[in-house]
Amino acid sequence: MASNATFRTEGDTLLLAGVINREAVVALWPLLTRALAPVRQLDLAAVEGIDSAGLALLGELAAGLRAQGGGNVSGSPAGLDELRAAYRLSPSLDFNASSAGS
Repeated sequence: MASNATFRTEGDTLLLAGVINREAVVALWPLLTRALAPVRQLDLAAVEGIDSAGLALLGELAAGLRAQGGGNVSGSPAGLDELRAAYRLSPSLDFNASSAGS
């Protein structure tokens, strides 16, 4: 699955689009770490697909947002629920949440 991943910020929301896979993670990670400062929410509505590397990126992004007092994650791209279940992540992509193991 080729990556066509993009991102943009709108107000306090980081909007991701395309396929978030290993290729996308390598390309986007340095850019996304600089884009997090004003962001409190993560919107995945335009994400078309995700792999485990993409999930790791999303988990890190969500953790960064929670550290800034945000962390709302919206949207559920193809494959996200299965990966979240496999890695025991909560809907907010948190390993440490009480609902992560359920």
